[in-house]
Amino acid sequence: MKYRNQPELGEELGRLYARVLITAGYQNVWDAVVPVPLHPLKLKRRGYNQSAEFAKGLAQILEIQVFNCLERRKFTETQTKKSRLQRMENVDEVFALPQGISVSGLKLLLVDDVITTGATLCSCANVLWASGAKAVDLATIAAGGQ
Repeated sequence: MKYRNQPELGEELGRLYARVLITAGYQNVWDAVVPVPLHPLKLKRRGYNQSAEFAKGLAQILEIQVFNCLERRKFTETQTKKSRLQRMENVDEVFALPQGISVSGLKLLLVDDVITTGATLCSCANVLWASGAKAVDLATIAAGGQ
């Protein structure tokens, strides 16, 4: 999905994941789904944000909106070969809410394609909480080791 130009897989995985969430009693829990953003250069190179595709599928079945409220302000290299500490440092102060965007009082489902150390999701969640989000829950397609 991520490296073989198959964004439709992300959307389908989101729909499947949402059905599991509903079966487990997680309907009407969140106000919006927030995908982890890509840097504009990486988005242009890849052509799509795999996390945004996952978010679309989730939002469709959960009947909530995708809220692209985060922006990636710094370009970061891939984290695949970095240690846990290097990953945390690599995403420190990378994400922000653009001027005029509010998440105050919202219950958000923050989504990414893969969680390994949690550095990216932690960085994004901290921005959302600091900006007044009522709750931030996490969902990923896969979990990696290290």
